[in-house]
Amino acid sequence: MGDIVAFVNDRTAMRNLPRYQILSGGFPCQTFSMMGGQEGFGEERGQMFFRIMDMINNRHPRYVLLENVKNLMNHDRGNTIAVIRRELENAGYNVKMDVFNSYDYGLPQKRNRVIIFARRRYLGDFEFSSGLVKQSFDEMDRGACSLSFYDSIIDVLDKDVDAIYYLSERIKPTLLSNGSAGFVSKSEIDQVVARPLTATMHKMHRACQDNYYSDLFIQSDGVDRPSERMTKEQLATIPIRKLTPKEAFMLQGFPNDFASKAANVKVADGAMYKQAGNAVSVNTIYAVLYYLITNRIIRE
Repeated sequence: MGDIVAFVNDRTAMRNLPRYQILSGGFPCQTFSMMGGQEGFGEERGQMFFRIMDMINNRHPRYVLLENVKNLMNHDRGNTIAVIRRELENAGYNVKMDVFNSYDYGLPQKRNRVIIFARRRYLGDFEFSSGLVKQSFDEMDRGACSLSFYDSIIDVLDKDVDAIYYLSERIKPTLLSNGSAGFVSKSEIDQVVARPLTATMHKMHRACQDNYYSDLFIQSDGVDRPSERMTKEQLATIPIRKLTPKEAFMLQGFPNDFASKAANVKVADGAMYKQAGNAVSVNTIYAVLYYLITNRIIRE
């Protein structure tokens, strides 16, 4: 289909679009994220939600499943999410939404995302919340699905990786520091549950934003946490590395060979980091769909 903006502005393409029952996707989160300028609908990327509404109003699918950052719920004092709800309701849908954390679904990453589910009003009301989805997921037979489950980051980290993933002696003091006069935050490494992956992690932010791990922590299977007994100056003298693309994708629930297949077709590490940071956690979406289908909220 190509660029959605061009597609929805092409009357012929919209007229020839086959009928479908579910529209699922995300719209750019940068304009709503705490990490961005929070321009919201006032910026071009923030307008992408309305292009999704163009698709919805063209074919009125039975179901709509959308994803975005947690801050969408609070952006512009709640006005942004109110607009989204109103647009979907005006199009004839019952709308439910909640915040979902990837950690609740077998992935060692604190990743909170808003999931919005809408169903045509004539199909009746329904129940949908992160609590109900988690309960359903916890009761699911894990052996009957192809998902990956990890108890902690140690299940993801490789003990032997290329030297290119290790922090240089020059950059370690900066990444480990708690910041400067204009930016002060507690920087910690060796987090058992990873911080949310970001699309810009290849640029390497401080250890309060990105995930870094010491060899001592990795080789001890998480028993030794040098950050608990060493000063920042001492930590800067030991080997510390960032996540590899493989590990980043595994934290999102992708198969452990996903990154190697990408590398085989010459996808650069920087592009893979960006893709992993922009991705939706596989287990979270699986859990949502499992709940919706087994409870016949989505049905033929």
